[in-house]
Amino acid sequence: MRNLAIGFCLFVAAVLYACGDDSTLAKAEDSAPSSSEAVQSSAEASSSSGDVASSAKVSSSSVFGVSSSGDAPVSSAVSSSAEAPNSVSSSGSAPGSSADIPASSGEASSSSAAPVSSEDDGDDGKCTDCDSFTAADPELTEKGGKGSVTTYGSITAKETSLGGACNYGQTNIQYYAAIHVNVSPGDDKGPWDGGAACGGCVRVKARTPDGWKRVTVRITDRCPDANCGVDLGGAPAADIMGNRVGRYSGEWEFVSCEGVDGVWGDSTSLWVKEGASAFWSIVHVRNPKDMVKTITILGEGDESHELEMVVGTENFWTVPPEILQSDNRYRVVVKYRTGTDDVWYIKGSELAKSEANLYLYEHRE
Repeated sequence: MRNLAIGFCLFVAAVLYACGDDSTLAKAEDSAPSSSEAVQSSAEASSSSGDVASSAKVSSSSVFGVSSSGDAPVSSAVSSSAEAPNSVSSSGSAPGSSADIPASSGEASSSSAAPVSSEDDGDDGKCTDCDSFTAADPELTEKGGKGSVTTYGSITAKETSLGGACNYGQTNIQYYAAIHVNVSPGDDKGPWDGGAACGGCVRVKARTPDGWKRVTVRITDRCPDANCGVDLGGAPAADIMGNRVGRYSGEWEFVSCEGVDGVWGDSTSLWVKEGASAFWSIVHVRNPKDMVKTITILGEGDESHELEMVVGTENFWTVPPEILQSDNRYRVVVKYRTGTDDVWYIKGSELAKSEANLYLYEHRE
């Protein structure tokens, strides 16, 4: 009887164990985290230790450089070569993004690309056969122009300017150039403008195999070439062309000469043309801050004489005979395209002295 009771008890225990299996499993499932919760928990645990994985924060689309919401940055933990193929363009920006995402230090970039200035609109200026640009009429732009960049100087001797059509004579200006007279042959619509461009400075950039190269020059001459844009002297041509002299594609803009090395031959002065007398004299400004816009001679009271540029004798201005025949003291005011005016205090008769070179620093108040 006792053995029968023990057997009955064992039977009941077995049945209870079998019946309790489902509830046990249910309790186990209720207490275990879901797979997504496990990932979140893992990410939070990683975050608390300072080791956040970008895959826990960024959507799959943002791993490739662009977030579908547009506001999830690419983690620096993502390697462009291993985990995010095609995420970076050769310029170091994420493709497809309206706001370029800079490449991290661990991402691939084009180290051989020439630096591109913001003013170049992403154009690096590189070219092949750069010295064989096809001749064409230059174009005028808001600040200057574009077209052919050539040279008429020796890139080996790098001689200084002889003054050219601007009539400056022998100078010590090493960085100089000629500017185009026409836009279309014979139309006189170029910036030369009868010599009005003389003395102004031009910042030139040209395409080369290494990308854009730049140089600033003073205008001392006019282009002889119908398709010329800017014709460089020897030193600036060597800076851009090296030893491959030819016709290059370029652009240029007019700038102030102040603070620019190589464009100054001497101090600023008023120069009186040879042959001047008390009855006739013409003058111009040498080594100006920029191209000259007006020259005005002011006397006592309301006496004022606006000088006129001489037609045919480029870069000269006519002085009225009544000033030449006077020993009265006058103010000669030169206005430039840019910058502040220069003012000479001078006797009228000094402007009648042939080949007088009247330095500004000697004729200040």
